[in-house]
Amino acid sequence: MLVRLAVAALLASATIAAVAPNPASDGDAGEFVVVEFAEPTNTTGWTVGDDHSEAALPNRTLSGTVALSTEPTAARNRTEHRVVGLSGDLSLSNAGERVELRTNGETVDAMAYEDAPTAERWDGESWTPLGATDFPVVAAENVSVSAFALPDDAGPPLDVVESADGRLYLAGYTFTSARVTSALADAASEGVDVRVLVEGGVAGGAPSPEAERLGALQEAGADVHVVDGERARYSFHHAKYAVADDRTVVLSENWKSSGTGGHGNRGWGVVVDDPTVADHLADVFCADTGWPDAKPWRAVRGNFTTVDGAPANDSYPNRFPPVETRAEGVEVLLAPDNAREGVRELVGSADESLLVEQPRLDAQGAFANWTIDAARRGVRVRVLLSGKWYNEAENRNTTDRLNRVAAAENLDLEAKLVEPRSRFEKVHVKGAVVDGERAVVGSLNWNDHAATENREVVVVVNDPTVGDYYRRAFRADWRGGAWRLPVGVGAAVTAAALVGVAAASRFEFEG
Repeated sequence: MLVRLAVAALLASATIAAVAPNPASDGDAGEFVVVEFAEPTNTTGWTVGDDHSEAALPNRTLSGTVALSTEPTAARNRTEHRVVGLSGDLSLSNAGERVELRTNGETVDAMAYEDAPTAERWDGESWTPLGATDFPVVAAENVSVSAFALPDDAGPPLDVVESADGRLYLAGYTFTSARVTSALADAASEGVDVRVLVEGGVAGGAPSPEAERLGALQEAGADVHVVDGERARYSFHHAKYAVADDRTVVLSENWKSSGTGGHGNRGWGVVVDDPTVADHLADVFCADTGWPDAKPWRAVRGNFTTVDGAPANDSYPNRFPPVETRAEGVEVLLAPDNAREGVRELVGSADESLLVEQPRLDAQGAFANWTIDAARRGVRVRVLLSGKWYNEAENRNTTDRLNRVAAAENLDLEAKLVEPRSRFEKVHVKGAVVDGERAVVGSLNWNDHAATENREVVVVVNDPTVGDYYRRAFRADWRGGAWRLPVGVGAAVTAAALVGVAAASRFEFEG
């Protein structure tokens, strides 16, 4: 009886937490099995095996969570856990099988899996990329916040970059801004710890100036990394933020002229002056640069694909200068870690109003359904989407569906495509305002792929001043801007204007 109890206690002391059969290496070198020991355990006589092979654990005491591998050196580059070497032969099948943890022939625990995706691990319920983070939602209270809108005011992003004295970490999808490049290079020359991380697999290729900009930063002494390759943990590194000492800027825009340069896109951004938020995003940045999918610029520049694009030099009126406030609180959400659930809860908390402005929204997706659910609770919902030619068909389907549901169920819900006219070139906002008091600002497009496969950063600001600021900006975008003539056209139409004063009175011009 005592022997059976001792064996039962032993069997309960260890469990298989995950398996990684296909680690994206020649011969699957570095595949591993994650085991959690509930208490210090002498693993003499313990093995890990399948139907065809078996490898022995070391004759010593193990505790906590460890990754077991017959090739520990390779495995250390694929997991954050402490790696323990196995002796013997263990070859996990990429097609799926059952893996067992045994002691003296007795099965302690087992885990089965099916087809193994490249560079992912199975935890018994789902596959996740090797090295994927699991950051919690981080909140800060009584925080100094500045909210801004683009293209109205392009100053705040550059101001944050130029303010750094000690650390300056910049994350983006694409990077072509000449003025930000200059600011980063100057900071590096002055001894600031400058680091840059961008996406290496930009859809269609990165804009042509990017290789030149990244090369210049490397020459200036900045640490430049590019996320790319078969071991990439995310479909796209799509986050757009910068950490400068204890200040952080998070925004919807790319680091280029049409984005942070203020020469085209309607975007939202916030500057947060708080060490908790800055340290958290610095940790995120380090986690994203510390994995093998983040490659040094010097290692990828020879195969870096760029495409030519037209420069953005248009100018637009400043109708929404930044506002500064002491916010009650901010929360930082990350995709794929927690942003999907965070946005769902935020939309679900709306009591009176919900304003959503996005480049696009899946007609049948979860995010669109959440907006309908809010309207069914009696919330006043308005959804504004991009009308650009490459988004128009998809977004038209979405607005049609939302408006049909609203009409059929008599909901206070309306959706339409934006008419930017002369105030911006296109909608690139990925934001929302809840009850006029909470604003969502960041890089997350409201679709399941972005929320579950991309690296995205979102800030939720709980403050009526910021909420009202973006509510007013949304209302202006909803109503449409006033027409104005492009610079240089005025002289060409002067004669026509003098002849047709009555016709001209139909238009409102802005400088």
